[in-house]
Amino acid sequence: MLDVRRLRLLRELKIRGTLAEVAQALAYTPSAVSQQLALLEKEAGVELLRKSGRRVQLTPQAEILVAHTSQILESLERAEADLATSLTTVTGTVRLAVFQSAALALLPGTLSIMAREFPEVRIEMTQREPETALYETWARDFDLVVAEQYPGHAAPHHPELDRATLTTDAIRLAVPAPGLEGSPASPAGAPLASLEDTAMLPWVMEPRGAASRHWAEQACRQAGFEPDVRYETADLQAQIRLIESGNAVALMPDLVWTGRPQTVTLLDLPGLPRRTVFTSARRASRRRPAIMACRDVLARTAGAVAAGAEVR
Repeated sequence: MLDVRRLRLLRELKIRGTLAEVAQALAYTPSAVSQQLALLEKEAGVELLRKSGRRVQLTPQAEILVAHTSQILESLERAEADLATSLTTVTGTVRLAVFQSAALALLPGTLSIMAREFPEVRIEMTQREPETALYETWARDFDLVVAEQYPGHAAPHHPELDRATLTTDAIRLAVPAPGLEGSPASPAGAPLASLEDTAMLPWVMEPRGAASRHWAEQACRQAGFEPDVRYETADLQAQIRLIESGNAVALMPDLVWTGRPQTVTLLDLPGLPRRTVFTSARRASRRRPAIMACRDVLARTAGAVAAGAEVR
C-alpha cells in the first residue's frame, strides 16, 4: 500500500517545484525528502521523477498519483472536520493569513472575542498579501485567509477554496489636509477636489503585482493621466504618513481608518467604488468547528466596524 505521507511529499513537489522548497515548507531536510520519494518509487513500482537540469520533473505516472493524493487529503480533512464536530468543546489551531488593513481593523477585536468565547482555540496569524495567501491556503500552509477584491479585478480562484464576504468598504482619494504648509493644490491653485487634479502630483502605491496597485493605476488612466508613482510601500501606515506630510496622494480603502483619526482629506471617486473583503477556507475543512468559530467572529467584528460600533 502506498504511504500517504510520501504521496503528500510528491504533491508538494508538484506545487512548490523543488526539493528544497518542499523541505522548507514541511520542516524536512532536502535529503530526507529525496529519500522518501525514492521509497515511494519503490512502492509504486514505476519511475516518478526524472532529472531536468538541477531540478526534477514529475513523470505522467507521478501526475496520476498527485491527482489521487489531492482527493485523499481532502477526504482526510473532511474526516478530521467530522471528528472535531462530534466533540462538545471547540478546540484546535487555526492558521490565519490576513492582509495589513484587515489585520489592523479586524484582528484585535476578533482575537479578544475568540479568547473569551473559545479559549481552547489557538489562532496563529501571519500577514500575507491576498494573492499569495489564497494560493498558500490552497496549498495547505494556512487554514483560513482574509483576502480582498477590487471592483472589476477578480481575486484568484482555487477550486478547493470557498468564499464568504465579510464586508465592503469605500475606496477614496486621500490627499493632504487643506491649509497644510506646502500642501499640493489643483492646477488652478484651488484645493484638490478630484482625481484629475492629482495628475501632476507624486503618488504612493503598493508594489507592482498587488491588486490595489493595478486598480489604482487603472483608475488614474481612466481619469486621463499616468500616475507619477514616486513611492512604493505595502505598509499603509507609511502611506498615510506620506499623505499627512503633504508628500503624496493615494487611493485608500476606508478600513484603514478603523481605530485611528482621519488625518487627511478623503474625496469620493466617480461611481463610488467599493472593495470587497472576504474569507476563504478549503471546502474539505471549512466545517471544522474552530474554523467556523473564527469565521463567525470575524464576520461579527467586521459588521461592528462597518456600523461604527465598539467591538467587544
